Amino acid sequence: MRYIIILMVTFISLQALQTSDKLFECTEIFQERKSELLVELERIDEQKQSLSALKTATEELLKQKEAKLSQKEEVVDNKLAELSKKEKNIQEMLTKNEAILKKISKIKMDKIAQTFAKMKAGSAANILSDMDTKDAAVILQSLKPKTVGKILTKMDSKKASQLTLLLAK
Repeated sequence: MRYIIILMVTFISLQALQTSDKLFECTEIFQERKSELLVELERIDEQKQSLSALKTATEELLKQKEAKLSQKEEVVDNKLAELSKKEKNIQEMLTKNEAILKKISKIKMDKIAQTFAKMKAGSAANILSDMDTKDAAVILQSLKPKTVGKILTKMDSKKASQLTLLLAK
C-alpha cells in the first residue's frame, strides 16, 4: 500500500508538474502577445498623432486659402463697382451726346430750311430732285406747307409723288 500511495503521490506530483509547465507556457505566450499588442498600440498612437498633425496642417492651409479668396473677392467686387460706376458715367455721357446731336441736327435743319425758304421754288425743286428722296423729305418737313406746295409744283411729278408719300408718313 505504501507503494500505491507513493505511486499516487508521484503520479499526482507529475501531473502537477505537467500542469505547471502548461501554465508556464501559457504565461509565456500571453507575455509575447502582450508585447506584440503594446508595439501595435504604439504604432496606432503614432499614426493617430500623425493624422492629428495632418488635420491641423490641412485646416491651417484651408484658412489661408479662404483668406486669400476673400481678398480676391474683395478686389473683384471693388473692380465691379468701379466698372458699374464707369458704365453709368458713360451712359450719362451718351445721353448728353445724343441730346447735343439732336440739337445740332435741329439747328442744321433750321438753317437748311431757312435757306430753302429764301430760294425760289424752281431752284429748290431742282436741288431737291437731285437729292436722295428721304433727305429731301426731311428738308421739306421743316418748311412751311405753302413753301412745300410751291416747290412740289415745280418738280418732276414722279419725284413729287414720292416725296408727298414720305411726307404723309
